[in-house]
Amino acid sequence: MDLYSGLEALVPATEMVGKLRMMRAVADDLGNPEFVVIARTDGLSAMDAPQAERGTDLAIDRGLRYLDSGAPDLLWCEFPTADREPVERSRPRSDGASRTRASRSTTPARSSGSTKRFNDPEPLTFEELGAMGVGFVFITLGGQHANGHGLSKLLMAMAMAMAERQEQGYIELQRKEWAADADVPTRSHHQFSGVPYHHLVGTAYDAARLGTDVVEKLSDEKVV
Repeated sequence: MDLYSGLEALVPATEMVGKLRMMRAVADDLGNPEFVVIARTDGLSAMDAPQAERGTDLAIDRGLRYLDSGAPDLLWCEFPTADREPVERSRPRSDGASRTRASRSTTPARSSGSTKRFNDPEPLTFEELGAMGVGFVFITLGGQHANGHGLSKLLMAMAMAMAERQEQGYIELQRKEWAADADVPTRSHHQFSGVPYHHLVGTAYDAARLGTDVVEKLSDEKVV
């Protein structure tokens, strides 16, 4: 993104272009030409910038400069709200050319999980974005919000269950987690956090502390 780290201040566009070209060069050097580079601009709402103006025109100008470099695959314009006007102004033109897209690029729309779209009586739909020429939609922070919501619900339910049924309240949760038809990636926190891999590395360097060659073999029902 074209912000100084930790500050809502734009870096010079030339510096951002250099960063993008560097990312593309590194990906190519590593033999990964399919690596997707996304150029983000905060020209619409950054608090400070080398330029005095703020708004959609600045965001479009910077976005075009990034795409003209040939380095990024996607352009992400940071919209602070779910308002239609900035998105509509920065969309590709109907004649097949684009104000915000180079020939090899696709213009995405950022759909933030933090923007309160439930308060918008007529939120932009994915279908409308597609009609505007938007080729990629990603919902940032969606996982964080879903995780926070789900964990809050889980903790409340588990607290109530344990208050009523003590240890059986948690045991009931484990039975659901380990049910034969369940697909819960975190039920084995060792597997989820990569303990088998770390054991292999530890074995190679004589530093392993897990595994059947280090501790006694456990039955499957006891392995975590």
